[in-house]
Amino acid sequence: MSTARNFDIEKIRKDFPILNQEIYDKPLIYFDNAATTQKPQQVIDKITEIYSFENSNIHRGIHYLSERLTERYENARIAIQSFINAKKPEEVIFTNGTTHSINAVAYSFGEKFIKEGDEVIISEMEHHANIVPWQTVCKRKQASLRYIPINEHGELKLDEYKKLLNDKTRIVSVTHVSNTLGTINDIQEIIRLAHERNIPVLIDGAQSIQHMAVDVQSLDCDFFAFSGHKVYGPNGTGVLYGKEQWLEELPPYQTGGEMIKKVTLSNTTFNDLPLKFEAGTPNYVGAIGMAQALDYLSGIGLSGIFEHEEQMLDYATKKLKEIDGLRIYGTAERKISVVSFLLGDIHPYDTGMVVDKMGIALRTGHHCTEPLIDHFKIPGTVRASFAIYNTKEEINALYESLLKTKQMFA
Repeated sequence: MSTARNFDIEKIRKDFPILNQEIYDKPLIYFDNAATTQKPQQVIDKITEIYSFENSNIHRGIHYLSERLTERYENARIAIQSFINAKKPEEVIFTNGTTHSINAVAYSFGEKFIKEGDEVIISEMEHHANIVPWQTVCKRKQASLRYIPINEHGELKLDEYKKLLNDKTRIVSVTHVSNTLGTINDIQEIIRLAHERNIPVLIDGAQSIQHMAVDVQSLDCDFFAFSGHKVYGPNGTGVLYGKEQWLEELPPYQTGGEMIKKVTLSNTTFNDLPLKFEAGTPNYVGAIGMAQALDYLSGIGLSGIFEHEEQMLDYATKKLKEIDGLRIYGTAERKISVVSFLLGDIHPYDTGMVVDKMGIALRTGHHCTEPLIDHFKIPGTVRASFAIYNTKEEINALYESLLKTKQMFA
């Protein structure tokens, strides 16, 4: 197998127990990684270890288990700080995923800084998680939501973005990578142009953190959100990174236990960062498991991961283009390992159902990007998304399955 230098695909595949099974008497081929990634054994083992030997509620407890797990939880925060190169661990807020993280910023920022007549900028390619929260805030505050348009390749029109920026713009919130098209956006330029006007920027990193190195200080983004389950970690986990000065200014999104310093019958004083934004009992097992997943990726090496997945993308693109009538949506110059396509006039659900019977897991539909799908005037797409454990042989199997599907519907 041709793979990236120093990238041992066979060893990596052995780390994922779910791959060692058959679906409909066929070896499982998992190409739904943009929806959720599978979990390596060391993440599964870590979660099992905690529940088996260390489980206890964290913070405030003075007994051994509580103190031990509190230390592990805060060490997980430090590990994530290091992984994204945040300046301080206090800038890392644990959430239950990207959706939670974006909602937290939209609500808190909107409450304090957005008023009637103001504007918020997002793009046409956003996931619903980065559209609906801002629509809700803008309706509540009587502000306007503006959209950066895309071109026929699925790339943001930055010239149009420049025209949208004005004195009424309060925040920009864009995806680093499109979950439907695979487009890698030029977020450094997006941030630079916004910061020229002192406008903060939130980056949805749900589809980038697992594919490439992310340095939030180098990017100079004000907020960055990602999910644990898309980066080989546990479901129901996520991170909101925020620059300290912004997190200090914003009111908390949720209230209750843990996020308080003092409560009386007449008043509440909120806790210091990061606990101010972590109301209630946190998913401490998930946070530790997520840090373990990032440690796993660091052990492989992000440059090797990117190179391997780039090979998968190039090979799959060339291979699928050989199929007469197959149309690929998302042809940006810079992409991650996602190929969205339609097979002739066959509905994407039909394609997905037939291919599934051949043991191949794909995603079909609008991928929580209905405005983007509407832009292309199509019912949806079939999406194959590749990860560190996928191979060219699996792509060959997808190719053969699509030929059979096309024959069936001929």
